[in-house]
Amino acid sequence: MVEKQIIKLFCQDREIEDKFYKYLNLNYIKINYNNIYKLFIIINNYYNKYINNNNITIEELDVAFNSSYRLNEAERKELSVLLEEIFSIEIKNEEAVIELLEEHRKRCLSGDIARIALDVEDGKASIDDLYKIYDEFDKDPIEMEDSEVVEMDLAKLHDTQVQTPGLRWRVDWLNKSLGSLRKGDFGFIFARPETGKTTFLASEVTHMVQQTKGEILWFNNEEQGSKVALRCYQATLGLTTESLFDDIDYNQEKYITLTDNRIKIYDFDDSSRASRIDAILKESTPALIIFDQIDKIKGFKADRNDLELKAIYQWAREIAKKYAPVIAVSQASGEAEGKLWLTMEMVDSSKTAKQGEADWILGIGKEQDNTSRSRYFNICKNKLLGDNDTLPDLRHGQAQVLIKPEVARYEDI
Repeated sequence: MVEKQIIKLFCQDREIEDKFYKYLNLNYIKINYNNIYKLFIIINNYYNKYINNNNITIEELDVAFNSSYRLNEAERKELSVLLEEIFSIEIKNEEAVIELLEEHRKRCLSGDIARIALDVEDGKASIDDLYKIYDEFDKDPIEMEDSEVVEMDLAKLHDTQVQTPGLRWRVDWLNKSLGSLRKGDFGFIFARPETGKTTFLASEVTHMVQQTKGEILWFNNEEQGSKVALRCYQATLGLTTESLFDDIDYNQEKYITLTDNRIKIYDFDDSSRASRIDAILKESTPALIIFDQIDKIKGFKADRNDLELKAIYQWAREIAKKYAPVIAVSQASGEAEGKLWLTMEMVDSSKTAKQGEADWILGIGKEQDNTSRSRYFNICKNKLLGDNDTLPDLRHGQAQVLIKPEVARYEDI
């Protein structure tokens, strides 16, 4: 029975369940296979409740079933036999089962498109509703990826992880403390509002884009995207806004020469979903990915806010491993107000959930005087390998630096 194979796939891989569950014909399954129907419901409820679990064991499914339904002794035995049968199934052609699910998904979406198109014609739905279904229709099937064996050649490891530089920082102190950013590296900066987080990003991103041929993907859901774009112009050219607009044609040409227009700013609001970002990443060749602000990204569910945030940061870490290094931005809690050297416990809304997922964390502090140009860097966490010029004594160091907001740059002192 193919439904049993589907249940096993759903238990083995949450991603498959996430993609295909809502397209199952549950009414048909309920009428013909009541216990199978209940298992599908319980699996979906389990994943919604335990956001960080990517699979379900036979024991977990058994407990969840017995917790949801009152069973007599005969029904318990029947359930036990069913679960043993499902988990002992050897799926000889997993791709064929997924192709079947994909075909059913497309049929369901085709029906939705037809119904919504009629509603649009009658004025009962908007064209945006139709576009959303088309977006779902165009999503790729689950990719069957093979796990890669990690390279164990020591000389090659030294060459790729230390000898060959990654993306270097404009603020040289960060090269001496953190070192390069390479694929797989995920970290975040945090600070109080109006400290200069976006200016920091603009300063560093416009320096890094000139070191690579890939794209810098900046997912912005903080301030207005056009303001971020202007800061990138300022940081690239080292110009004030007034000087930038004095000769628009020349500065536009110079910016394109230096960046090749490879800084892509996606202006999302706080309702942006992780699925939209995933779709963009699949169609791009990123060299660096920015999330500003990462905590606002939607599409994750958990019983508590800290667990939801943990899921977001785990997702960002996986993106770094799959595509390119990731720099995220978070807020500092009220405890950090007026503090020069921010520490890890001052990260907003989290004591350990966010911090545990990061390879590096940089706190940016400032004085109470808003006219001060001094900013205070504190490396709260650092698991990066660094470069040949990285200094061990600075791995968790502190430094005073200079912010130049008029040209959107940070500089060493």
